[in-house]
Amino acid sequence: MSNHLKTAALAVAMFGSIAAGASAETAHILWKDLRPASQAAAEDAGLPMIAAKIPDHGETLSLNLQDKTIELAGYALPVDRDGDLVYQFLLVPWTGACSHMPTPPPNQIVLVTLAHPYRMSQAYQPVSVTGALKPGMEKSQLFILDGVSVIQSGYTVRRASVTGVDTVPDTVTLPVNSPWTFLNKKKN
Repeated sequence: MSNHLKTAALAVAMFGSIAAGASAETAHILWKDLRPASQAAAEDAGLPMIAAKIPDHGETLSLNLQDKTIELAGYALPVDRDGDLVYQFLLVPWTGACSHMPTPPPNQIVLVTLAHPYRMSQAYQPVSVTGALKPGMEKSQLFILDGVSVIQSGYTVRRASVTGVDTVPDTVTLPVNSPWTFLNKKKN
């Protein structure tokens, strides 16, 4: 095959993969999709659900979602912000997670880096995140009222887009004795 034909074949292959990527569908996932089916849901394990209660410490990740474009709703806990502009946050499945409540297992935390800063009025604001999901453990420093916490997340979404939502479809309702119950959103 001549060099021109090889170059043309490579260009067609690259264009085809770019076109396929552009038409890739977004998978709307729930928090249960990020943990193995054998791992108890937070409601069944009894909140607070901490990694120490789980045999693998919540480090078993869902590799079948790797590099897929997903949309996941949860609660944003800012990691990197300037005033009300947020550049990076942890997406968690319930309000109060990671701050004054034990941290969810890593496979229930997503580190989100935004393509564009997002204006956030409060911590634990319900949002929907869209982007390519990458499994892999990452540690983030979270500054909370009583100091710094290091939080391990099992997934990342970089260059994510984010939109505010009214409710999180599969949110965990906090027990009545939780100091964070005021953050629970009423479902319609």
